Order: sequence, then C-alpha cells, then structure tokens
Amino acid sequence: MKGLADPHSSQMQPVIALKNVKTYYPIKSGVFSRIVSYTKAVDDVSFRIYPRETLGLVGESGCGKSSLGRTIIGLEKITSGQIVFDGEDIAGYTHDQMRSVWKQIQMVFQDPYSSLNPRKTVENMMEEILRIHQIVPGNEINREINRILGLIGLSPEVRKRFPHEFSGGQRQRISIAKAITLRPKFLICDEATSALDVSIQAQILGLFKELQAKLGLTCLFISHGLGAVKYISDRIAVMYLGKIVELAPASGVFTEPRHPYTQALLSAYPVPDPKNRSREKILLSGTVPSSANPPKGCRFHTRCPFKELRCSEEEPELSGDGGHQTACHLRINPSDWWEVYSQAV
Repeated sequence: MKGLADPHSSQMQPVIALKNVKTYYPIKSGVFSRIVSYTKAVDDVSFRIYPRETLGLVGESGCGKSSLGRTIIGLEKITSGQIVFDGEDIAGYTHDQMRSVWKQIQMVFQDPYSSLNPRKTVENMMEEILRIHQIVPGNEINREINRILGLIGLSPEVRKRFPHEFSGGQRQRISIAKAITLRPKFLICDEATSALDVSIQAQILGLFKELQAKLGLTCLFISHGLGAVKYISDRIAVMYLGKIVELAPASGVFTEPRHPYTQALLSAYPVPDPKNRSREKILLSGTVPSSANPPKGCRFHTRCPFKELRCSEEEPELSGDGGHQTACHLRINPSDWWEVYSQAV
C-alpha cells in the first residue's frame, strides 16, 4: 500500500479514527497537592488510519507522540475527544471494557526487555496468551507457537530460552511475536527500532512490512527517525507540541513539505549522498516551549523564521487539498523555501 494516494477520497472505512483527542497531565503544587495547571501532551488531535495502511508519526522528543499512542491503547487516560475503533468509540473505556479491545489493538514498545517477563521462557509467555484468550484449541498451541516464531524469523529451538539469552534485535522480534499472537487488527509501534543498531533496525523494519502484508495489519508507527518513517509509512503526520502540523502522503512530506517545522526537520535529515554534504540547513532559534504553557496562536511561531503578526494571534487549522494538510497561515512554494528563508534570517 506504499505510495497511498488520498484515502479520504475513497469509500474505505477507517480502522481507527481520532477526533479532537486531548490528553492532559495535571501539575500539582502545595501542601495539599492541588492541581494548578496541566501539561497538554496531546491537544486536539484528529486523523484516520485506513485498512492495511501505515501512518508514520514523527516529531521532536516531548512533542506528545508516545502519549498519543498510549492514549489510543488505554495506557493513558484521555481527557476529551473520541477514539473510534471499528465503528465504536473506545475513549474512556474502563480496564475491563478494554480487555476485549486489546485483542484487536496491540503495542510494540521501544525497550523490548521491559515488555518481556524475565522469569518466563518464550514458550511460557506465548502459551499463556494463547490459553487465556483461547486463540486456538489446546491441542494446537504448540503448532501455533512454532508458526508465529517462523513469522518473526526465529526457529522453534528458542522456545525454551529466557529473554536475557537473546540479543536486542531478537528480543524485539519476541515482543512482536507476543503482539501478533492475539491476531490483532491494529498495531502501534512506539519507537520500536530506535534502541537497535542500524543494521538491526533495517531487519525489523523489513519484518514489519512482511507481517503487514501477510497478516493484513494496520499500523501507527511512532518514531523520531525520518529514515525509518520514510521507508515504512504510507502517510506521515508531523507533530509539534501536542498538535499535528502536517499530514500528507509520505512522498509529499519528503518532496513538498509545506510547514516550516517539517522543512526544518527534513533539512537536518542526513542524506547518504556526498553531493549533498554542503546543502543548506534551516536552524531553528530558541527552544521548544513548555507544553504546560504553550504559545498563543501558532505554537511554532516562537521558532519560525517566516512568522507574521497573524501567527502569534490566530491558531491555524489543519487544512489542505489532495490529502496534503497543513496547519500554517503561510503558503510558501517548496521551490522558494531557501530564497524566502535566506531573506527571513
């Protein structure tokens, strides 16, 4: 499904749809720990992900990417908004209500060791999942474990081994195996390759694509690595300070970025081509503002080299045509970026 055009123009129903999702964390102070403010980790985020599609979510550390993923799966409490999965709003579900949803939505975390029980073998962990959720009859459990291990590229001999006996890449494969054991429809990958060596990252990314093709998975791939996101994603959402500032097909984000923040990220993206060593880079001034007290208007205007008076007063809406949406008051042609930037600085 790579190179997906505008899915909004089709008749496909989304697997999951977020509508005005907010996740705020209370800030407490004083002797009685009263709530004095909130950290707005996720602030009014809306998007849809369609069947067998991978949406990449990128942005700086602290922009709210992981909080959004954890909110979707119910590990963080949503403040307001809707999370519609398979036509049902699961926002605000209790733990007991989420148990049935977790069979359809699974998550792969950044640190595989933290998601594996160090006292259980691979066989014990997978068998427990299969028995509790009754995925297959009892007499087929051994065969199912071998089948899943084959899917992730490990031999049946590893069944009796403990997590500490594996390398980092192998542990991440086992974490993926646990996730797909439940035969989910939707998979959230939260920085699933960032802790691995570059060569191992490539293997895991290839594995994700193979599993998506074989199992028909729909994915949200969260990462700050633009190379990984470019390789695996059909569409990309760029996040800044709790908000989506650009949402477009992957090819559009890399060839025609329309938001100044996206352009700055891409200018820092290393290109393995000696001819591009001297290419210009957009250097953002200042630091990322606090999500507890975000700037008025466009949240990026305090660092934007193209800001106008309107940017500090009026918050832009995420809008656009052809499936390429941008939350920016400015409309600068990508071919004119460097000329406009050089004049601005």
